[in-house]
Amino acid sequence: MAGASDLAVSRGWGRGWTVAGVGKGSGVRAVALLDPSARCRVPVRLQDYTCHVGRFSLHDPKIKYASSHRRLHACMALVDDKIVQPPNVVKPNLALAYDLVQGSLVSWNSFTDKSIPDPPTAVLLHGILGSRKNWGSFAKRLAQEFPTWQFLLVDLRCHGESALIKKNGPHTVASAALDVLKLVAQLRVTPRVLVGHSFGGKVALSMVEQAAKPLARPVRVWVLDATPGKVRAGGDGEDHPGELIAFLSMMPRQVSSKQNVVDALIQEGFSTDIARWMATNLRPVSQPGSPSSGFSWIFDLKGIADMYKSYEETNLWETVENVPRGVHVNFLKAERSLHRWALEDLRRIRAAEELAADEGAGVQLHVLEDAGHWVHADNPDGLFRILSSSFLGLRTQ
Repeated sequence: MAGASDLAVSRGWGRGWTVAGVGKGSGVRAVALLDPSARCRVPVRLQDYTCHVGRFSLHDPKIKYASSHRRLHACMALVDDKIVQPPNVVKPNLALAYDLVQGSLVSWNSFTDKSIPDPPTAVLLHGILGSRKNWGSFAKRLAQEFPTWQFLLVDLRCHGESALIKKNGPHTVASAALDVLKLVAQLRVTPRVLVGHSFGGKVALSMVEQAAKPLARPVRVWVLDATPGKVRAGGDGEDHPGELIAFLSMMPRQVSSKQNVVDALIQEGFSTDIARWMATNLRPVSQPGSPSSGFSWIFDLKGIADMYKSYEETNLWETVENVPRGVHVNFLKAERSLHRWALEDLRRIRAAEELAADEGAGVQLHVLEDAGHWVHADNPDGLFRILSSSFLGLRTQ
């Protein structure tokens, strides 16, 4: 496309989004995001963002065009302090589908000169039956508050768009952790913070257990409302993930409407909130000549059932009680999530705190007030305040 014209346009983000690069030859100097539904153009300063779409590889004032679709990867943009995240592009040879949310002071991407150090990176991991979208709003808030950081949101195996990436079994906590380690290596990022909710918390601990080198020192690990060992899920009057997975497995793979799924789950005794949340995991199924013929699940339910079984069986107390030097593990207990925590769990974490301090590592227990298990939905402000301590040390580096 060198010397072609002043406007280069690439379509392919889905949902009607278009990216336009303005400039001559390969020297694109400005970018616009075009949203046909709003009939508007949003100008974006190039230094504010990294973007990889179609055959474009936009990363600095001297933009070059990628020569192959092999360079496709997820993208994000910053517009006047607002983070814009066009739909992710799944790259088959990447370990997982992901979004990379970058602060306004980050001018880096995984295809720049390897001599350029990557910015401090935090990895955010969802729970069972979730997706990276669960962390979307929270990640944007973190990026705005800590503009030198970037935040990697992933769909774990069998979940979200990663369900489209073929994975061999076994589907376990350990294999999910290895996927994330492979992804950070492919993207050439060095995580300084790992945050995992519920199942994702054990995945974060398993990352520490499996790999010393991909994880920088120091590294802070946050395990949100999960313990290293026995899983105590679904107290009186609460939804049990195992029962939810079993019921979903009995439902047809394709349904006529989302409301039918909501009604069926409520009739079975699951809460309205859970029923509506599960309906967000349905995608339209289109047939030739027909706009839509129903909905199907975006995840691999059989694989998720195996993952949840592994979650119940995986014991990572040894990792917590022998934390490597330079690793700080933080457990966050939701105040209203009493059934998930036994007195024995709290005692062992307190004992690990003392032992880790003697070994140059760290273990700490925090309590998030006014929150149940869904901590980032129940009390996002409180969670933000607690997590912020992990980003302050590298805020201006």
